Amino acid sequence: MSDVQQRIDQLVKNNDILLFMKGDAQYPMCGFSGRAVQILKALGVDLESLKTVNVLEDEEIRQGVKEYSNWPTIPQLYVKGELVGGADIMMEMYESGELKTLLAPQA
Repeated sequence: MSDVQQRIDQLVKNNDILLFMKGDAQYPMCGFSGRAVQILKALGVDLESLKTVNVLEDEEIRQGVKEYSNWPTIPQLYVKGELVGGADIMMEMYESGELKTLLAPQA
């Protein structure tokens, strides 16, 4: 595993909710990243504690996360170490209630 893949793997494994995006939660730099943040906000995720990675600041991460996940687009949401998907999948899961269940604290 390359250095960048190891860095990504550590980020994914060490954060319950992780969003690779363009920009950050306060200032998304593309519409899809903005939509992803709004979905999480609507589900009550605290944006101050949400771990985000701005792929625009690190080209290795930007390309490496696509290889890591075998998913071609940004944003990418990971919950408890598992890839959920991008903004469109997040929206579908939000509308069905599945994302709320996934993000709910474990009792």
